[in-house]
Amino acid sequence: MPRAPRLNLTQLGTLRELVRRGTLAAAAEHLGYTPGAVSQHLTSLESALGVALVQRSGRHLVLTDAGRVMAEHAEELLSAEARAVSATRSAHDAVAGPLVVGTWGSTAATLLAPIVERMSVAFPEVSISSREVDLDSASTSVRYGEVDVAFGLDYPDSPMPGNPSVRLVRLQPETFAVAVATGSVDRGPVSSPDTRRYVELEALRDLDWILPPESTQYGRAIRSGFRRRGVEPRVVHEVTDTAASLQLAAAGLGATVMTGLMHRLNTSLDLEALSMRDPLTRQMVLISRGDVAQRQPVRVFVREAQSVVDELLGALSW
Repeated sequence: MPRAPRLNLTQLGTLRELVRRGTLAAAAEHLGYTPGAVSQHLTSLESALGVALVQRSGRHLVLTDAGRVMAEHAEELLSAEARAVSATRSAHDAVAGPLVVGTWGSTAATLLAPIVERMSVAFPEVSISSREVDLDSASTSVRYGEVDVAFGLDYPDSPMPGNPSVRLVRLQPETFAVAVATGSVDRGPVSSPDTRRYVELEALRDLDWILPPESTQYGRAIRSGFRRRGVEPRVVHEVTDTAASLQLAAAGLGATVMTGLMHRLNTSLDLEALSMRDPLTRQMVLISRGDVAQRQPVRVFVREAQSVVDELLGALSW
């Protein structure tokens, strides 16, 4: 009876990245290998299995039927490896070891430093590094082991899809205000006991808007939230970068939305925050693996992050 082929996890990881990244060159760049090394990994895996996993279509490699089957099993095997490693590490109760945190934009600018400072004092054996992740793909970065824990955002009007392989810890909610150039919108007289002037929905319908594309979670959430309130935003500038959106708003080119955290990073801009009676909201979350035993460094990072976010965002409400 012929011996069953022995699978190599590195080669399986290469196959998975080829599927995720779409091209051999992109997979090689992400993995830190040369394209030649990635090609060799695939060739060795094919040799071990005795079947072709990829074939050339023009200038690109595409999966064969056998390759698609192997790619599905590769994901299961690599997840099993992650569970085994996590369980083994968790068996040792020390709060120590490396921790990779996925950050983006305002979380890197305002939250990471105070959390790392607290961790370095309370848990000096934890070595923290960070990696910028695409906000809409933060959950995927955690699932594929690119980071151990990542900041994410959840919106009532565009909630994050549920996935049993990830765990969400909900942090402080944030309230959006409408950001416009100072004095560009008449809010009317004070009409509430807390002395705030509220912008009415009728005024919002007449504004030009600066918003992210609707293809992003953020863009979908804001548009859906306004539509649910009877406002169809007239978007004249589609901008993904928050700082750029606020700069355009300060220049009088339209209205956008901002939270207290966004405003904290752009205090030099001449902006006015208009409160809404029924405001749009979002909730920051921490994403970690849900299908493996949670490592102690992840647990304590989540706890310290909750404390920092509670203190910071609690003081930034409109």
